[in-house]
Amino acid sequence: MVELGIVGKPNVGKSTFFAAATLQTVEIGNYPFTTIEANRAIGYVRKPCPHLDLGKQCNPKKSLCIEGTRYIPVELIDVAGLVPEAHAGRGLGNKFLDDLRHADALIHIIDVSGSTDAEGNPVPKGSRDPCKDVDFLDKEIAYWIADIIGRGWTRIARRLEAEKVKIEVAIAERLSGLNINDKQVHAALSHLNLDEKPSRWKEEDILALSFEIRRIAKPMVIAANKADITDEEYLNKFLQRCREKGYDVIPISADYELALRRAAKAGFVDYKPGDEDFKILKEDELSAAQLKALEKIREFMHKFGGTGVQRVIEHTVFNVLQMIAVYPVEDEHKWTDKDGNVLPDVYLFPLGSTALDLAYKVHTDLGENFIRAVDGRSKKILGHDYELKDGDVIKIIARR
Repeated sequence: MVELGIVGKPNVGKSTFFAAATLQTVEIGNYPFTTIEANRAIGYVRKPCPHLDLGKQCNPKKSLCIEGTRYIPVELIDVAGLVPEAHAGRGLGNKFLDDLRHADALIHIIDVSGSTDAEGNPVPKGSRDPCKDVDFLDKEIAYWIADIIGRGWTRIARRLEAEKVKIEVAIAERLSGLNINDKQVHAALSHLNLDEKPSRWKEEDILALSFEIRRIAKPMVIAANKADITDEEYLNKFLQRCREKGYDVIPISADYELALRRAAKAGFVDYKPGDEDFKILKEDELSAAQLKALEKIREFMHKFGGTGVQRVIEHTVFNVLQMIAVYPVEDEHKWTDKDGNVLPDVYLFPLGSTALDLAYKVHTDLGENFIRAVDGRSKKILGHDYELKDGDVIKIIARR
């Protein structure tokens, strides 16, 4: 399952974002280090369900289908807040970083209103430049990676040179606990002009490499939280500065999303995650203050195309990680499993994955005994190297 790390300094709305995206009960407070232990829960990304093409209702096992939209699970990890020098163990830094080892991508929650200092303490709105928070967290993660690579580096590099070991393989081995592979390290190296002899690399060379590895292996999307209380000009300047630096950034209001999710659960509004509007269902049971608050939320949603929370998650999964949704079936004609369930399963795969990758994902035996695949739509026979497409319905045929 795709794992997304929810990161940021303390008291910027990480736990609110997490609760809004998952409806998981977490401690939410206006003080640093509310989150101590990492919280894990399931959020969802949306895709049109293929059952609309089939004309028969699906029976999902581990996902949801609501009015023709398939909600595909992803795991969200809400970790302890990061403070400057966290990589050196300050605050809860080491724990924070360890909790992120297996994250595929990071969603960095920023207090775009500038109302929390570097440590996460409340300060007057606009007194903290949120761009500083973007830069410091990027540096902390890069320093964390550099610390792992750099331990005894000169001695190790000389041995690698003598044994003619590929440098990307050796570095990936050191970073294997962070879910970083040699292809990602190779891509990072290709963007830098480092000395061909790794034993001559300096600390700044290893740090530069670590920044590139972070960018490639742990891509980061900026969630500009508290956009609902931020001056518009102030917000636009922040968005522009982030984009100039190459960051993907999306304005959000985690508070508004959480309020809507809870109101929908209680039956007061008709709202699904990612909707750009909502419908009030029990207006006579709501107070004037509650109705006014809902109208304020609606104004924000019309301005930004929603609360932004679901958009951030889906942008990270589909645009940054470039994941596609694929539906394995056992009957390519009826799109069912052996029990007759229609489109019961859906998996997220990186763009470029193959039919063989799908076979191994469903079951190791299917991968090891793969013969061919069948396209559920066209009924064409597909080889092991067939490149999967978003929305594919695929039957795997294997030796028994």
